[in-house]
Amino acid sequence: MTRVFVPKDVVALALGADKVAKKIAETASAGGKSVSIVRNGSRGMFFLEPLIEVETPAGRIAYGPVSASDVASLFNADFLNGGAHPLRIGKPEDHPFLAKQTRLTFARCGITDPVSVEDYEAHGGWRGLKRAIEIGSVAIIDQVTKSGLRGRGGAGFPTGIKWKTVADTASDRKYVVCNADEGDSGTFADRMVLEGDSLMLIEGMTICAVAVGASKGYVYCRSEYPHGARTFNEALNRARAAGWLGSNIKGSGHSFDIELRMGAGAYVCGEETSLLDSLEGKRGVVRAKPPLPAHKGLFQQPTAMNNVLSFAATPYILSEGAAAYADYGMGRSRGTMPIQIGGNVRFGGLYETAFGLSLGEIVEQIGGGTASGRPVRAVQCGGPLGAYFPPSLFDTPFDYEAFTARDGLIGHGGIVVFDDTVDMAEMARFAMEFCEVESCGKCTPCRVGSVRGKELMQRIMQGANVEANIVVLEDLCQTMKFGSLCALGGFVLYPVLSALRHFPEDFRPRAAAAAAE
Repeated sequence: MTRVFVPKDVVALALGADKVAKKIAETASAGGKSVSIVRNGSRGMFFLEPLIEVETPAGRIAYGPVSASDVASLFNADFLNGGAHPLRIGKPEDHPFLAKQTRLTFARCGITDPVSVEDYEAHGGWRGLKRAIEIGSVAIIDQVTKSGLRGRGGAGFPTGIKWKTVADTASDRKYVVCNADEGDSGTFADRMVLEGDSLMLIEGMTICAVAVGASKGYVYCRSEYPHGARTFNEALNRARAAGWLGSNIKGSGHSFDIELRMGAGAYVCGEETSLLDSLEGKRGVVRAKPPLPAHKGLFQQPTAMNNVLSFAATPYILSEGAAAYADYGMGRSRGTMPIQIGGNVRFGGLYETAFGLSLGEIVEQIGGGTASGRPVRAVQCGGPLGAYFPPSLFDTPFDYEAFTARDGLIGHGGIVVFDDTVDMAEMARFAMEFCEVESCGKCTPCRVGSVRGKELMQRIMQGANVEANIVVLEDLCQTMKFGSLCALGGFVLYPVLSALRHFPEDFRPRAAAAAAE
């Protein structure tokens, strides 16, 4: 029986993958062909979705992008044996978009059945957890610390330090919480893990539980990810049935279970303390810190909180060793980062690589420039509260410290590309409006400052007293930065001030136009 892989990643689904899978099954049945269709995750080459692959003696051969109307011609071309066809791209790993990647976190994504425990184990799964159980808490934390792994959710805080704090805090009940509330524009790596390699996240969270002494874990996911939720819940059930979750995991003496909770889509619930309040059944409102969640988190108990990508990196670290992971990257940014390339770009998708590539290489070479064919004018890195970088800063290495030195953020690794038709004053106004809509309302700088900021931007765009209003806007941004309780209000200055600094021509001509009327 020939195995044919058709992604069930939501991008592939949006482009007709279900229809393709159905058509392949119908055509194979009508022609007397024995075919098994595996619904895998995506390899992250979204510009080729739906990307179908067929298992042949020479390896897996890919075709894409495939529509249901292409299926008949694929069978006529003997695609089940890797036959020639205009949509044939050959072995996926040889494609230029994949060939130069360093896939540690996404090594299995798009390759395995995301809910098959056997498939997962056959491709190196559970080795990290087995090693973690063998070496124990102190050695686990030592390995994670030496690996240089930092929080991949945006803050970049050293993961080993966070885990050690929880482990050292005395309590009869501890929790592991995964922040899967992926709300940044242009980001989809967490979703790809949930839909394409759920068991890796389960393994990573269980490693953390062994390290800190937790018996219960929660994954907090956004309601916009129903496909990921279904896949993850199925993976949880199968992991429990196989003995990788629950009481006395594989006879180790460690007990740990995970529950998936769905949020209502509030952006502020991506902030860790607001997320905790939501998990507890309260309105998602930011808590004042201290105390830190590591000391008093969920239900006021010590809680290890990390992003999906942080937990997903730990199985590799434990199975291959801290040094193997730390060998990748530059400076204090060690390991790999799944970069999510989107917006007005030719080759949108996920590109995992070691830290250190320049922003220009990512946008122009890997992303292929704009989809419109017009010049790139700006790139926003780090979500809706990230700074806008012009091409003059494209020599910036993709590295936490390098971006910070240029008043930018790596954040969750999202990159959104804009061509030369973008109005950067409008983008600055949108940043304030976004903050206004998404604010939890607890602190005045964010709740009120965002409203006043939007009003200031509207006056500037109307050409009213532009220079004076720009001075007030800059001062307001600093007030929000230092006075807000969390990064929602505290980071809004990045898009606003970077747009003002690098694209002043989009702010000031309106004043001249107004004066001339």
